[in-house]
Amino acid sequence: MAALVSIAASAARPQETFPSSTQLQEIRQYIKRTWSALTRSTRDLAKAAPDPKIRRAPGEPSPVYLAADEDRAGTEQRLRGVLPADDFRKIELRTLPERPDQIRDHGLLYLPYPYVVPGGRFNEMYGWDSYFIQRGLLRDDELELARGMTDNFLYEIAHYGMILNANRTYFLTRSQPPFLTEMILGVYDKTHDRVWLRSTLPAIDRYYRFWTTPPHLIESIGLSRYFDLGNGPAPEVVSDERDAQGRTHYDRVREYYRTHQVDDYDVAQFYDRAADAL
Repeated sequence: MAALVSIAASAARPQETFPSSTQLQEIRQYIKRTWSALTRSTRDLAKAAPDPKIRRAPGEPSPVYLAADEDRAGTEQRLRGVLPADDFRKIELRTLPERPDQIRDHGLLYLPYPYVVPGGRFNEMYGWDSYFIQRGLLRDDELELARGMTDNFLYEIAHYGMILNANRTYFLTRSQPPFLTEMILGVYDKTHDRVWLRSTLPAIDRYYRFWTTPPHLIESIGLSRYFDLGNGPAPEVVSDERDAQGRTHYDRVREYYRTHQVDDYDVAQFYDRAADAL
């Protein structure tokens, strides 16, 4: 009886269909085209620098920040050599101040190698996303681009102190889960370039210490955690992420604390009721 029920259920189940070889080829061609569409580089900074999450006046140049230890004159000369004059006027090169909290006008952080962005309002190179993007690039034989993204992360560690959440100035205090060594090994498995592999060791060591020392390391339990080194609301959230009533995420959290009694934890750690401030 059980066997008959099983057979009947199988017969009633819709037959699974798989893409045909033609459809698979079309998908692969679409992916191949998309790598190009989502790639950003120094040659198209006029497209890479604008940030959909930060509002700017029409025609206002988009800031592109260089690390304080970067060769500004040399970088500007190289950019003028690859950018049309009209595109160069659409950006404004600036040097990062000593501390992230001194930045009042947020912009793109310079990276020397091409990279792939997630797309849409995310027009920058992200830490977490880039690992999965690189897996696809390696599978699709886009080795130069995959290595360039890895080299950009090595550059971020050397010049910005860590692999950033993404290469915008408001991410200078935030990192993402560490996939650097996996990305390095992914490139090495394709190139077997021992000289390049050896050159990555200082960055690996520095980033390892970033995650295994306080404040990321909680010494009492021996585990590391996510930790934002900055203070206050995320600038991109305040600027762009608002609901139909014009409220940001922080406005809604503050409103909740103001109108609700919370007994599960000490609200005073997060909300000053007298000042109505987070």
